[in-house]
Amino acid sequence: MHDLMHQGPGGLYPVAGLLVGLLVGLTGVGGGALMTPLLIVMFGVHPVTAVGTDLLQAAATKAAGSSVHGISGTIEWRITGRLACGSVPAAALTILALSFGLSGAGAPHAISVLLGLAVIVTAVALLFRGPLLRATAAHSVAMPDYVVARLTVGAGAVLGVLVTITSVGAGALGVVALAFLYPRLPTPRIVAADIAHAVPLTLLAGLGHWWLGTIDWPLLGSLLLGSLPGVVVGSLLATRVPDGVLRPVLAVVLVLVGGQLLR
Repeated sequence: MHDLMHQGPGGLYPVAGLLVGLLVGLTGVGGGALMTPLLIVMFGVHPVTAVGTDLLQAAATKAAGSSVHGISGTIEWRITGRLACGSVPAAALTILALSFGLSGAGAPHAISVLLGLAVIVTAVALLFRGPLLRATAAHSVAMPDYVVARLTVGAGAVLGVLVTITSVGAGALGVVALAFLYPRLPTPRIVAADIAHAVPLTLLAGLGHWWLGTIDWPLLGSLLLGSLPGVVVGSLLATRVPDGVLRPVLAVVLVLVGGQLLR
């Protein structure tokens, strides 16, 4: 069965890639939070390999998505740059740390547990984003720009560590952080900035995992067959599909998947 799914378009990996790509394009969420758990729980891929392979898949998918947003002029490059100033160095340092820690027998279980927790936190952030932002809106509006800039870099650093270890966080958590820090920015621009920032972060983290030897190249190719067209279509439809419908459904799926990883 595993060999069958590696055969490309006839297998299930491209279908999974297509569905996740659509969600990434529509919401900016769902890349690592859905793909990596699916690879582990449904397809039996080793946790470390699932994280590394998904990071490179996410880099290519989000590059396609950000190009669509870039053409439409919705990317706030200043915000993307601030995030990258924190996330890129943090990702590099995390790869170095992982190079010393992946040989332990408990590493796969530890990554699965961290991944499960990250997925559930992502689901909570998705489900309660509105109330959380409303509760903190007055404080975030009052912050001076230099404080917002520093907090954005700090948020990027946290995302850099989390994404490199679990491949989760660049979507929902990044969007929530940006929505808090930039409350006046329309949601499509927040999603676009988050997707654009995920490109250098996931690329660097993915190349780091390549250096660590944790990439499954046939699996990566199969996923990209579905995710690249999926993210382009999703990005084109992003302004037409109601966000309030997608987020609760995605949050419930993430809670179920995260619970499986914690078992």
